[in-house]
This record gives sequence, structure tokens and C-alpha cells, in this order.
Amino acid sequence: MGRGIERTNIFRIDRDLEDFLNQLSEQCEEGNLIVYAWCLLSNHFHLLVRTGRQSISRSMKKLLTGYVVNFNLRYKRTGHLFQNRYKLIICENDPYLLELTRYIHLNPVRAGIVGGLKELNQYRWSGHSVIMGRVERKWQDIGTVFGYFGREREAVKKYEQYVREGLSQGRRPELVGGGLIRSLGGWSQVLSLRRKGMKVTSDERILGGDKFIQRLMSEARREKRRR
Repeated sequence: MGRGIERTNIFRIDRDLEDFLNQLSEQCEEGNLIVYAWCLLSNHFHLLVRTGRQSISRSMKKLLTGYVVNFNLRYKRTGHLFQNRYKLIICENDPYLLELTRYIHLNPVRAGIVGGLKELNQYRWSGHSVIMGRVERKWQDIGTVFGYFGREREAVKKYEQYVREGLSQGRRPELVGGGLIRSLGGWSQVLSLRRKGMKVTSDERILGGDKFIQRLMSEARREKRRR
């Protein structure tokens, strides 16, 4: 997730939106990112991705730097465009890949940009219209989402029904996380507190079960020792 500095608009016209998507498609074509879901709104964006050939930090740096350079040239401006660093949440596939796909794609409805599912099906600036077959974005991975719903003809209808069922859920803060890791001072502080016997009951920058979280913590310990 990324937001404009002081909530300023990062997308002013369609050309801006297409430029961001072109930058994103380059990262996909180079094998750096696999994109399952996405949504662009006037002052922020949401992406659900799997990392590829390089770290997420390098991929996001290329994506955002490339976009900001073009944006600043177009509008004859200088300086930062995005507010701080992008926000990142690590997610376990099941059940969060589908949950987040639906939640991200319903953003335009919650924001009042589109009036409902029928309009969302045609909305160009969300990956939902790609899954529904109304807009073509070859770089978006739709096969993984369809894989949860069976054969392709049935999958589209079942996916649409799944999204429809999410319309009544409204905002779900648990899916967009908080700032525990940042507020604690990073992974090293989390590990330090645990060694002292102080338990961190949850980390809102991770969506997953106990085993998934324990594996991430173990990886963090190994990386800390390596450094």
C-alpha cells in the first residue's frame, strides 16, 4: 500500500494511472513481481503480489521511482510524491489470498467511486475487471485466483458471487494491518522483547496462522545472526 504525501493525489488523470500500470507491468515482465490483485485510487494504491527474482524492496523501488520521475516531469514539480515508505504486510496464501483479492478489488465501491458490482465489473483501474474478462492486462495473474473456483467458465461466476458476498462486510482493519513492527523499532526489537520474556501477542504486519508466523520469526532470527 502506498499513499500520496499529505494525502495529495498521486493520480490526476488517466495518463498517470496508465503510466503506473506500465511501470508495474515491466516488473511483472522482468519476473520481479506476480500480481494477483490491485486497485488505484486518486491518492493511494493497493497491490497484492508475490515476490519473484528479486526482493520486494528492490521491485517497489523501481516501480515507485520510475513513476515519480515521470510524474514530476509531466507536472514540472520536484520532491517526494509518496508519504514515507510503502506499507507492507506479509500474508499466508490460505485463506488470505482470496480474502485480500476481494477486499482490494472492492475499494472503489467502499470509496463511492462506483455504484456497485455491475459498475465495478467495468472499472478499469482495478484488477477485478481483468478477472471478469472486461479489461485485458496480460501481466496480471488471474489463473491463481480462478484455481480456487474450479473450471474457468464456472470460476468467473463463482468469483463474482464471492465478491458480491463481500459487499456487506465494509471496511476490515484486520486486513490492512497496523504499525506494530515499525512502532517497536523493527524485527530486532521484537526478537529482543521475546528473549526477555515479553510476548508480542500479534503482529499486524503479518496475516497468517501460528506456524506461518513462527517460520517468519525463525527466518528473522537467522537473518539477524547473519548480519
